[in-house]
Amino acid sequence: MNNTIISRPRQVLIWFFWFFAILAWFWQMPIGDRISSGAEWPLAGPNEPVALLAGVVTQDPQAGALFPWGSKWRWRKWALIRYRGWQKAVHKARFAARVARLAVRGSVSMAKVVDMLTCAQLHRHLGTLPALYGLLEILQVRQIINRHVPTQAQVDYGTVAMVLVLNRLSAPRPLYHVADWLARTVLVYTLHVPVEKFNDGRLGRTLEAIGPHARDIWQAIVHVALVRFDIDVRLLFYDLSAFVVHGEYKKSALAKFGFAHNTPMGKRKIKIGADVVADGNIPLGYAPWSGDTADTATVQANLDRLNALLEKEDLPCTGTILLVGDRANLNDELALAFDKKAKIRYLAGLEARKKAHRALLKYPDDCFLRQPLAPRYWGMPCNVHFEHAGKSATHKGLVVLSGPMRTALRRSRAAQFRALRQALENVKQKIGRPHYRTATCVLQHAKTCLRNSPVGKLIVVRTTEAEGQVQLHWAVDREALQAEMRPDGRYLLVTNDFSLTPTQMLALYRAKDGVEKCFCILKSDLLVSPVFLHKDERIEGMLLIHMLALLTYSLLERLLRKEGLNLTLRRLIHQLESLSITETYFWDGSVMQRLTPIDEEQRILLLTLAKILQELRWPGLRPALPVQPSRGSLPGALSDNLLALPFKILA
Repeated sequence: MNNTIISRPRQVLIWFFWFFAILAWFWQMPIGDRISSGAEWPLAGPNEPVALLAGVVTQDPQAGALFPWGSKWRWRKWALIRYRGWQKAVHKARFAARVARLAVRGSVSMAKVVDMLTCAQLHRHLGTLPALYGLLEILQVRQIINRHVPTQAQVDYGTVAMVLVLNRLSAPRPLYHVADWLARTVLVYTLHVPVEKFNDGRLGRTLEAIGPHARDIWQAIVHVALVRFDIDVRLLFYDLSAFVVHGEYKKSALAKFGFAHNTPMGKRKIKIGADVVADGNIPLGYAPWSGDTADTATVQANLDRLNALLEKEDLPCTGTILLVGDRANLNDELALAFDKKAKIRYLAGLEARKKAHRALLKYPDDCFLRQPLAPRYWGMPCNVHFEHAGKSATHKGLVVLSGPMRTALRRSRAAQFRALRQALENVKQKIGRPHYRTATCVLQHAKTCLRNSPVGKLIVVRTTEAEGQVQLHWAVDREALQAEMRPDGRYLLVTNDFSLTPTQMLALYRAKDGVEKCFCILKSDLLVSPVFLHKDERIEGMLLIHMLALLTYSLLERLLRKEGLNLTLRRLIHQLESLSITETYFWDGSVMQRLTPIDEEQRILLLTLAKILQELRWPGLRPALPVQPSRGSLPGALSDNLLALPFKILA
C-alpha cells in the first residue's frame, strides 16, 4: 500500500488515532519508567495507572515497522529531483556563459545569440483594437447588455457581444472562426477568459439571449452616445434596405420572399429600416422587417418609435425634428399622420400616382429655367393636396428638374432604342425563313420585340407585301416620345415644414445619401449579408451586433473628422494593420513583450486616438501629450484607455 494515494483528511485521522494510542501506552507505563522519562501523570490509586484507552494494543518492535507501506528511502527521491533541477540550471548557465564569450569575441552575431536563447515567439494583433475597445467601454456596451440579460455563466453576454462587435469591425469572421481570431489578438490580456469559451455554440446562445431584448439594449446604448458625444438629432434620414439570407426558413417570420432593389427575386430576404442622424451619419434607430414588407408599411411604426425616443426627459434635443425620406415612404395616409406628430416634420419625395399629382410634373421647361436652385437643378414651388378617410391637408411642394437625372434617363432611353432597332433588324433579316414567310407572322414577331422593350410603346411597326415579298417597316411615334420625355428628370418633393425654402428642400433631400452609405458599410465592410442563422432570435441578435458595430464605426469617423483627419474607419484599420505585440519566451522562463516599430503616420494616428479617448473619459481635462515621442514607441496616454497589459508594458 502506498500512503501517497490516501487523502489528506484520512491521513490526519490516522495520525490522530495513533497519537492517542501512544498516549495510552505511555500512560500504562510503570511509575519508575515515567519518572525516569520526566513525565508526571496523575494516578487513580497507588501504583495503578489510569487506563485512558483500554484495549489498545501497543506496537511491538520485533513485529516489524509501524507503517510498512511508507518507504524508508523516500528522501532519496526528493534529493534526486532537487539534484536534477540544480544540474539543469548549471547546464543553462554554462551554455549562456559560452554564448556570451562567443559574442564578446565576435564569433557569433547578436542576432544568433538572441536566437539561441529564445524558445519561442508569438505575435498578437493590435491594430485599432485598443481604440475600438475603449470606445465600446465609453458606450457602456458590456454593462448595458449584462443589465438587460443577466447570466451566472463564467463568460457574461456583454463580454461575448463586445468580442463579436470588435470582430465585425476588425476582421469579420463566421461564428466558428471567431475563437481562432480572438486567440491571435491582444484581447486575451483584457478579457481574462480562456479562448475556448468563445466557441460557436456560446456565440449562438448569446445571440439568442440578446435577440428579444435588442430594442431596449439599443435605445440604452444610443442614449449614452447622444449624451456623451453631443450629437445633433434635428435632421434624420430614413430608408430601408434588404439583406439576402440562405436556407429554407419555412417557420421564420423575418425571412420572406419579396421585392427589393438590387437583390435577387428568388432568394429569401430580411429588411432593415434605419434612422440615421445627419450629424456624422450615425444610426439613431433601426427595426427588422420581413422581406415581403412594403416600404410605406414601416413608416408609421418608425414614427411611433421616434416619438417614444423624443419623450425622454433627458434627451439632448430641442425644437422639432425633420425626417427626410425617399418617395417610397410617403402617401396620403402618412402625410396626414405626420401632422399628428408635434415634434416631427417630414420632407420626402412623392410618387405621382394620383392624377392631380401627375399634373404637377407637366410644367413647361421654360418655367423651370427661370428658377434655378443649384447648378443644373431648377424648381417650381407648388401646393400638394392630400385626402384620406374623410380628412384633407395641403402641404408645401416643390417640382424639381434635375439636369443630371434627365441626361441619364435620355441616354438610357437611347440605348434601349438601339437595342430595339437591332431586334427589329434581326426579324427583318429572317423574312423568308420558316415562320417568317407571311406578313402576319413577321408582324407578330415584330410586336413581340416591342413588348419586350421598355420603349416599344414609342415605336410603330407595319408590314407590306409586294410581288410576294414581305417588307417590315418601323418608325418612332414622335408625339408619344415628346410626351414621354417631358417629365424626364422631374420629381416632386413635399414637406409639412413651411419654413423651408426651395433651395433648402433640395439640399436636404440630396443629403439623404447618408443612410445609403450606412447600408453600404453594413453590406461591404461589416458583411451583414449573407445570413446563415436559422432562428429569428439569433437573426435579431446578429442585427443588433452589426448595428452596434455601425454605431462605433460612425462615431469614430466623426471624432476623426473633428480632429482634422478625413479618414474612414476602414482606411484607419488599414493604416494600423501592421501594429502587433511580439511575445518572446526565453530559456529561463521569462517573457518579453514589445510593440512592432511604427512609422510617422502611425505615430500621428496613435496620438490622435489617444487625445480623443482621453477627452471622452475626462471631458473637462486636456492632458499634455509628449511633444516629440520617440519613433517606435507607443504614446503613454493610450495606456489609461486601452488594453491594460500590453500598454502597461509598452508605455
